[in-house]
Amino acid sequence: MTAPAPASPAPAPSSNRASAVLRRFLASAAGRNIGLVLALVVLVIVGTVTGGDRFTNINNVLTIVRLASVTGVLAIGMTFVIIAGGIDLSVGSVLGLSSVVATLAAVQNAAISFWPLMIIVALAVGLAAGVVNGIIIAYGNVVAFMATLAMLIAARGFAEILSNRTTQTVKVRGFLEFFDGDFLGIPTLVWIFILVSAAGWVLLNRTTFGRRTVAIGGNREAARLAGINVKRHVVYLYALSGLAAGIAGIMLTGRTTSGTSTHGTLYELDAIAAVVVGGTLLIGGRGTVVGTVLGILIFNVLTNIFTQNNLNTSVQAITKGAIIVIAVLIQQRFATRGTRRS
Repeated sequence: MTAPAPASPAPAPSSNRASAVLRRFLASAAGRNIGLVLALVVLVIVGTVTGGDRFTNINNVLTIVRLASVTGVLAIGMTFVIIAGGIDLSVGSVLGLSSVVATLAAVQNAAISFWPLMIIVALAVGLAAGVVNGIIIAYGNVVAFMATLAMLIAARGFAEILSNRTTQTVKVRGFLEFFDGDFLGIPTLVWIFILVSAAGWVLLNRTTFGRRTVAIGGNREAARLAGINVKRHVVYLYALSGLAAGIAGIMLTGRTTSGTSTHGTLYELDAIAAVVVGGTLLIGGRGTVVGTVLGILIFNVLTNIFTQNNLNTSVQAITKGAIIVIAVLIQQRFATRGTRRS
């Protein structure tokens, strides 16, 4: 008599499926943002332990966010450019130029009766610089790195000529009162950062402009074949980045009550670092405004912790550099996984 066949093994538990789902979630925008939130929470705990009441004091919290607001606005504009596969090295210099032009004696004299004129001038300067960048890159076929590097040098030099390398003090009372004020206990600069971030989120996630930006970063040729006017859109993107630089310029002018050609020095590096740490791929095609906001907050909380504990600025620079390298390595890992799946 033939022996009965052994029973087939029971199906394996769904642990593999669960782990695959978990990996996909961690690789998604929501998963990356949760990771950034956890990193921020860890830094807050470290700051609380090392700084105590000095760190958790509401004035210190507002100081952190106020200092993050200027570079944060720059980073929002930079997010769109990098998602599309570009880069903008000129935003710091454009910030300085916009602050100088807005505080010229002629502009301030005209703005005494209508102080928003200073804001309009700063925004116009930033927008114009961004449009020039976009035209050179899109229609001149110049690499974004070189075109914006040229603007970085030129804008800084132009600012030095206009200001004669001196600091121009703001004397328009209405302007100073507006930027020194607050609403519901939150400084005006922080409100501007919140509004710019919200507008950036809507533009990227709820409009055709945002979808086209992601498509161009993912595959420029495919975007062109799909009917997107890539060159015109690239001009729009750099105009947006320049406009963000103009907003940041007038914010820094209001915070420091002065305009100078040294405003914004190396701010472009802080903005790019925040965007990268926030999960935006340097090769384009992926990124979130929420991640950028979290990235800029992480860097500023870290700086505040170092400052309160009197740590050397060189240690700060090394730590920030290490964070950027780790973020890029993580990006490359997930990008490689995504390519393999494709």
